[in-house]
Amino acid sequence: MRIADGLVVKSITALRRDKSGTPIDFDALPAIDFDVPAIYENKQFSQEFQLAYDRGPLSGIIGAYYLDAKALTAFDVRLYTFLPTVLPGFTATTNSDVDTKTWAIFGDFSFEFSDQFSASVGGRYTNDKRKAQILRQSRVRGGSPDFGGIPPFGVGTGFGANNGITSDFEGKRTDTAFTPRASVSFKPNDNHHVYASYSQGFKGGGFDPRGQSTQAPDEDGDGDRDAADIYEYMAFDPEKVTSYELGWKGSLLDKRVFAGVALFNANYKDMQIPASVGCVIGGLPNFCGLTSNAGKARIRGAEFEGNARLFGNPRGPRVNFAWTLGYLDGKFKEFRTFVAIDRETGLLIPIVEVDVADDRKIQNTPKWTASGTLSHVRPLAGGTLNLSSTLSYRSKSQQFEIRTPAIDQKGFSLLDASAVYDLPGATGPLVSTARI
Repeated sequence: MRIADGLVVKSITALRRDKSGTPIDFDALPAIDFDVPAIYENKQFSQEFQLAYDRGPLSGIIGAYYLDAKALTAFDVRLYTFLPTVLPGFTATTNSDVDTKTWAIFGDFSFEFSDQFSASVGGRYTNDKRKAQILRQSRVRGGSPDFGGIPPFGVGTGFGANNGITSDFEGKRTDTAFTPRASVSFKPNDNHHVYASYSQGFKGGGFDPRGQSTQAPDEDGDGDRDAADIYEYMAFDPEKVTSYELGWKGSLLDKRVFAGVALFNANYKDMQIPASVGCVIGGLPNFCGLTSNAGKARIRGAEFEGNARLFGNPRGPRVNFAWTLGYLDGKFKEFRTFVAIDRETGLLIPIVEVDVADDRKIQNTPKWTASGTLSHVRPLAGGTLNLSSTLSYRSKSQQFEIRTPAIDQKGFSLLDASAVYDLPGATGPLVSTARI
């Protein structure tokens, strides 16, 4: 809504609610074993107000944001054939409820010093509150009632102690951060644009909804595992990143070629690493969530993309070629974690915190990505026909921080082909696609 010359107020309200069931069969066998039925339920409400200003050489925006989100997770880890005569239908259940309340104020302004040179600065202050309740239980003779099981008697440490409760944790935390941003832009002419930017990012801390409090070590070294040790084990700190980017965008050869190049570097502090690890609870095998902070990491690289008109003219039949090329160099600079085995001798040792950065890689980070798309576009029967084919490539990457040859992704290529026809005056195309 425009309230004055150069002033516009905008309100953005969003409400979301979803519930989904996800059956996971880890061993892919007919027997009920290593099966993990799960339920995920989310409720979110967000409200944002913006005041935009645009007069003369100065333009910008200020605003406020609020989020109230609730996330419920429930799942069974069913080991029905494990010790069937001693613990028939053994199941480890997890119920977690994570509530988040976040508010932020932000602003960003740009000033054009001339037709060629401009600069912008901005910042955001975020207040992030998170509360978690995590309950884990061991059951026999069937799954949990959440998944249609009969309410069975529980088993905990000592086969029957503690009402079957193996972990009962409640925690809350508040994280705040101010994250600035600045950039400069230079346009020597209408065909070229050079820019440089600096920014900081923030992701609030929290608690792993699959965490197991009995796995907490004696972190303060006072000889026992108290509430402070459990809190430190279950919690993870905020993730922060500082990014730099230098780039160029422009057109060449009488605007037949449009291209862009970007160089970037991102330094992470306390990078959040989610994981699911094998553990032993009450003498029985299980799965435990362990979201940790890696300490320090760096991701830097380059991107080159563009689009060229090889033949024809912009409004008639034409042949275009589009391309992308990306290079990523991701590396952990510090990765502190708890280990109980000496990496050199393989012998059991007391649980200690060590730096394992040299033995870890950032997950899902291929070094090379590339694609090329050749397309032919021409008017047809009052509409437009677009025939195109894309060849893309992605080099190898790890699924987790630790190398796992059985599931790590090898390098691969994909070849896509599509035919798209836009009807005369239609709002959407008729599409036929094929993948080889």
